[in-house]
Amino acid sequence: MKTLYTYIGLFAWLTPLLLVVAIVPGKAQTKATVQGVVTDAAGKPLEFVTILLVKSTDSSLVKGSITTTAGQYEIENVVQGSYLVATSRLGYEKVYSKEFSLHENQLTYTVPALIIREDVKVLAAVEVKATRPFIEQQVDKTVMNVENSLVSAGGNALEVLEKAPGVVVDAQNKRITMKGREGVLIMIDGKPTYLSTTEVMNLLRSTPSNSINSIEIISNPSAKYDAAGNSGIINIRLKRNSSQYGMNGNVALGGGYGRFPKANTGITLTMRQGNLSMMGNYTYDHREGYGAIAIERHFPENPAAALVKQQGYRPNQTKGHTFKLGADYTMGKKNTFGVLLHGIVNHDKADIQNENQVFTNTSVLQSVSKMTNTTDRRMQRIATTINYKHTFDSTGRELTADADYSVVNIRPTDNLITSFFNASGEETAPTLLQRTIPPSYVYIRAAKADYVHPINKQTRLETGWKSSYVTSDNDVRFEQLEESTWQVDPDRTNHFLYKEIIHAAYMNGNITWKKWAVQAGLRGEQTHSIGNSVTLHKVVDRTYLNLFPSAFLTYSIHEKHQIRYSYSRRIDRPNYLNLNPFIYVMDPYAYYQGNPYLNPQYTNALQLAYTWKGATTVSIGYNHTKGVITSVTEQNDETKVTKQTVINLDELTSLDLNLSFPVQITRWWNSHQTINVFRNRYNSHYLGQQLDNGRLSGNFSTNHSFLLPGGFTAELNAWYNAPSAHGLSQMRGFGQVSMGVQKQLWDKKATVRVNVTDLFLTAPVKGVIAYQNMDIRFRSSYESRTVRVNFTYNFGNTTIKAPGNRRSGAEEEQNRVN
Repeated sequence: MKTLYTYIGLFAWLTPLLLVVAIVPGKAQTKATVQGVVTDAAGKPLEFVTILLVKSTDSSLVKGSITTTAGQYEIENVVQGSYLVATSRLGYEKVYSKEFSLHENQLTYTVPALIIREDVKVLAAVEVKATRPFIEQQVDKTVMNVENSLVSAGGNALEVLEKAPGVVVDAQNKRITMKGREGVLIMIDGKPTYLSTTEVMNLLRSTPSNSINSIEIISNPSAKYDAAGNSGIINIRLKRNSSQYGMNGNVALGGGYGRFPKANTGITLTMRQGNLSMMGNYTYDHREGYGAIAIERHFPENPAAALVKQQGYRPNQTKGHTFKLGADYTMGKKNTFGVLLHGIVNHDKADIQNENQVFTNTSVLQSVSKMTNTTDRRMQRIATTINYKHTFDSTGRELTADADYSVVNIRPTDNLITSFFNASGEETAPTLLQRTIPPSYVYIRAAKADYVHPINKQTRLETGWKSSYVTSDNDVRFEQLEESTWQVDPDRTNHFLYKEIIHAAYMNGNITWKKWAVQAGLRGEQTHSIGNSVTLHKVVDRTYLNLFPSAFLTYSIHEKHQIRYSYSRRIDRPNYLNLNPFIYVMDPYAYYQGNPYLNPQYTNALQLAYTWKGATTVSIGYNHTKGVITSVTEQNDETKVTKQTVINLDELTSLDLNLSFPVQITRWWNSHQTINVFRNRYNSHYLGQQLDNGRLSGNFSTNHSFLLPGGFTAELNAWYNAPSAHGLSQMRGFGQVSMGVQKQLWDKKATVRVNVTDLFLTAPVKGVIAYQNMDIRFRSSYESRTVRVNFTYNFGNTTIKAPGNRRSGAEEEQNRVN
């Protein structure tokens, strides 16, 4: 508590400092300021509307801005000339002001109020030559606009996620972290994937980047969201179109090469006729690649074995089919019914080749073991959603309801062949033949309802309910060939059943007046779970009720400056794979085992943020997690075998400072930078010793877009993650630089993109574990440098609106499927 009070005091000390910085007057203007306000048809101010100032002569972009919570905008340092102001906001029409001129010595010009409506109207007289930036900083989240990104074309969702500010993807250790912390809730179109981190990464790896519209990074969600995710929420929004009658579609074709070939193709169709709108898409992805790992395990206290070196190489192949079918039917102006079917079918193959060399103290080779693991993994995920939306009146009062049913079927097979040799290459033991067959089935049923009730223009209430029922069946069979017969190994075979029921309810209140905006909410979640290890006769039955408050306070000093406080309490439940106590053999000297006694972890998060002109944000945050779920290792010096498992460490504290800002370098060169500095500290009693592992770390990302002659555009993206602490590990720094070029053809109906990722081969992950008797050093890499060419062609009416992607009742559970 003393540490918490210290950081609260730091928040209080920084607040007046930010206020002073915010209100210090600037120098006298030598150029004009263009200002105005944007409202909807009812006269309500609209926030976060993109404002584009363009020349009336050639429609070229001069400057941009974003409206405040009061709907106001201001564009400074504008030279004399003739201009137009254009608005842009998703779901609203584009509106253009009348032409106006700025004269010499004119200090300000107020544009007449711009009113935008939801009905789409296209004004052909003016073409604004501007695209949304790759990274947008909004008050409550960071948005990556993937749809038009050149460096992301032809890749997969996991590769795009690597470029997200503050996000680190560790493929070797199957971790996705945000600001150095695990527990990120991954959602697709507002719906959780219901998969463990391992399966989430496999899913994202098989999701083509060409199907993604944007990625939202929400570091401090409100009570409306599931309480899961101590680091926040990453929401991947798939592509959709916007609205008129008729039919449209697009086809895509791409290929690439690194060390191995890649290919992808897909088609999307959208139709809107009367009250019915339908959409469907299908993508096929063929991807070959590799992974490599090098591990050194030192045994200074064991004279018989000073060092074990492991070299691993994993060539792999993925064939993935993804499809989506949806329809919306509108009855009158108040009722909309929708249905959505989403399916993923993957087939992965890999030939894992591991070699372990054992050396004595004098660095003399003592023995060698070679293991080949031929894996075959098939995964099918079918998810159905039925949703309903009722609008009561024009005030915004509405009710939405969703019901979900999902089935995930994972059928992996591992065939292990292990040979043993002495230093001379002679076999010292018979070849060991083993296999693992761990089929897994997960069934998810979820339902939710949300009600929004505006009391007046300044006050709004939100309330909702959600229930989910998840069951999983994982029957792991480990067998060994003995005398031409496969014999079951009872020590490594286990049948695990899991059931979980969660009931949740929440209420949010929003009040705005003058320069203040307040949102406060409370969410309650009751959980009942039963983990049944049938083989081991172990049953873990838990029931617990938790309350999760959240509060947000925003103060707009004036239209340029805004300060925001936020607080939330969150939970992370163990995923189903980690709860299963089965043993997975990685090589003769390493294995993984689940932990059925894992408990949830709880996080309290505080954040103070300052936003300037709706685009530049500085924030400081403090997180404290109790019972932090962490991957750890244990080492047996006598057998030289390392065990990996997951446990609850006592606590993790984190303090972070974030800066995000755009820079327009020239008229044809724009950039956006994100800098995040943080310190994570793990403190716990583990293996009879006090663990105190912390480090000052950070990450940096920069994205640059260029308008080139001849109608070409280009993009360059770079990111770097500094050395950091995680659990028992100290991770080294790593990063990546990528670039791409694009050209539109045939009256902008076709687009060709060429990109290169990881230009300098700087993406490998390195780390060290130095704790108690363990001295482990590791390095992992994958096929990160590739060249890709992608072609897309749009046909039909390009302004048709696809069926809505509303959030379903299946929120958090899919992140935890094994």
